[in-house]
Amino acid sequence: MKEATGELANLLIVVVSVAILVAFFYFTVWPIIDNNFKKQTACDKAICEGTDTDKDGLVNCVYKKKNGDTIDITCKYKG
Repeated sequence: MKEATGELANLLIVVVSVAILVAFFYFTVWPIIDNNFKKQTACDKAICEGTDTDKDGLVNCVYKKKNGDTIDITCKYKG
């Protein structure tokens, strides 16, 4: 009976550890990845100015959403 209790305790520790790792990924890492993906996709589809006027590596762009709205965004200058 002691062995079964020990195995149950170990299983509980593993389950709690995995739950903590999943929660950390879901609430911390995933939003960073998702926001970066959305911004990169918007910059790829945006219409940008021709040159980097202030030499900071960024250029002003206009992104048109599916519903027709436009958003002013700043993207990396790709030269």
